Amino acid sequence: MERPRPNDLLELSVDDLAFGGQGVARPEGFVVFCADTAPGDRVRARVRRVRRRFAEAALEEVLEAGPGRIAPPCPYVPRCGGCRLQHLDYDAQLAAKARQVADHLERIAGLDPALVLPPDPAVEIFGYRNKMEYSAAPGPDGELRLGFHARGRWDEVIDIDPCLLASPLGNALRESVRQWALAEGLTPYDQRAQRGLLRHVVVREGIATGQALVTVVTATGVEAAVDRLGPPLALRHPELVGLVHAVNDGVAEVATGLPWRVAWGRGWLEEQIRGITLRLSPTAFFQTNTRTAERLYERVAEAAALSGGEVLYDLFAGVGGIGIPLADLAREVVGVEIDPSSVEDAKGNAERNGVDNYRPLCGDVGRLLRDRAAELPAADVAIVDPPRAGLQGRAVRRMLELGAPTLVYVSCNPSTFAADAKQLVEGGYRLESVRPVDMFPQTPHIEAVARLTRSG
Repeated sequence: MERPRPNDLLELSVDDLAFGGQGVARPEGFVVFCADTAPGDRVRARVRRVRRRFAEAALEEVLEAGPGRIAPPCPYVPRCGGCRLQHLDYDAQLAAKARQVADHLERIAGLDPALVLPPDPAVEIFGYRNKMEYSAAPGPDGELRLGFHARGRWDEVIDIDPCLLASPLGNALRESVRQWALAEGLTPYDQRAQRGLLRHVVVREGIATGQALVTVVTATGVEAAVDRLGPPLALRHPELVGLVHAVNDGVAEVATGLPWRVAWGRGWLEEQIRGITLRLSPTAFFQTNTRTAERLYERVAEAAALSGGEVLYDLFAGVGGIGIPLADLAREVVGVEIDPSSVEDAKGNAERNGVDNYRPLCGDVGRLLRDRAAELPAADVAIVDPPRAGLQGRAVRRMLELGAPTLVYVSCNPSTFAADAKQLVEGGYRLESVRPVDMFPQTPHIEAVARLTRSG
């Protein structure tokens, strides 16, 4: 077809979902991406942007619904920038995300997509998140909005009550903090004007323990008001174990990596996974879906195939959420994590659970494995759980130098996993299997556990 122009109205037949959740149509071979569409949909869409090989369009009307399309249960879809797949039934979501893992593996790594095993569904498809980060912003009349950024907007927040991905307790805690902010007269932070007091509210829960930890992020000067929040919030929500106050006086719209103090109670909560109790500080990384994380870690254990005599490396270890529960299956576990507070959490978690064969080390994986290679034991099995950006070049080289006969890669990004898998295979590993695990229903994200082995 002739390349469309911005503002053209097209009639499209959607045949697939792209990574990120947009529908894909191919009128006469030209690719058009359109959000909020589903495979099998026939839609009318208006072109927004045109590139040399593709265009992006906005949905105007569904002319004929595909077999997986449903009415989103959340009233904030599609304005909210959080969920992108609520218009798909869950089976269709899961199939599309597993297909994307296979497609990335074939297209980027040149590896057999048949290595991707049937996906594990989430235990719960709503109410599953154990951590929610809400942004504060003024509405049109200056009123407090507490929720999520509108899709594609950095300066507009959609007021949310309730969020269907949060638990009833998580929603209730957010609304209690909202009432406190209104009673105290705390103005929401205006990103355009760069003024205001309340910036973020982070609610974290221990799903298995019932504990809750709330972090309030503000500008300076409201310490007394935050201190007044603790006692009544705990009285209303007995699950609360701590209230943390973090200060952000910068321009960046962030809720982590900030100086913080305990305003009430304590600065950590407990969560349980595979019979191990983990202590989590406000900024510590932990999987946001506790119940499905149990299944994820079962898949990691299967892929690791530990028999009790191995040296296990737990890389990008966080608070030890993978390595500590697996320590009873190994002779020794070496955990490497770059964040000092997470390393301290991992050390304490091992001690409190009576795990004496877990050695936490603080440092960048790409540097530490090189600098301390002479003193570290040879690896039999290595588990890597990198951030969304993947291993990147230096860490891939260290994996190859480490030379563990078995490598288990836990991925939260199919594209960076595929790129890393390509390098690992070129370096002598063989990819045996990839198991998608859906930790993030209603969103385009998918986790996967891959097993790689090498000989010699």
